[in-house]
Amino acid sequence: MTAGADLEWSEVEGDELDAATLYDVLALRSAVFVVEQECVYQDIDGLDLATGTVHLVGRFGRAGAIAAYARVLAPDDQHLAPRIGRVIVAPEARGQQLARPLMHRALATCAYRWPGEPVDLGAQAHLAGFYGSLGFAAISEPYDEDGIPHVWMRRPRP
Repeated sequence: MTAGADLEWSEVEGDELDAATLYDVLALRSAVFVVEQECVYQDIDGLDLATGTVHLVGRFGRAGAIAAYARVLAPDDQHLAPRIGRVIVAPEARGQQLARPLMHRALATCAYRWPGEPVDLGAQAHLAGFYGSLGFAAISEPYDEDGIPHVWMRRPRP
């Protein structure tokens, strides 16, 4: 059985995101990125509902808790490539090998919406090896983002 096969996956554009799903997404991101990682930062950045934003949500059943999530951002004036961010596996779902299928879905979304384009992400530095196994390579020196070392990575054009 493929990891993540038991999840109900949805791909929702920002302008179609319902209030309950947005609430669940923000609650999970806050629980992990703010509380668990002890990182006080403004998660709500104005991009969740932006045109071209896509939310990838993996739930335990249609109405179940979110197990895996990522946000895909469209290219814009400051970024020429689509970006994958807010990649998260819920604490209760860790150890089930969900990160790789989540990233494969995010990369497939990018390939479908922006065919032939590279894909960028700002990785927490300790995860650079994982993203490297998916074809990403560092394109910046490590930098501090809200007290956590990060590195910009790019997956080149296919």
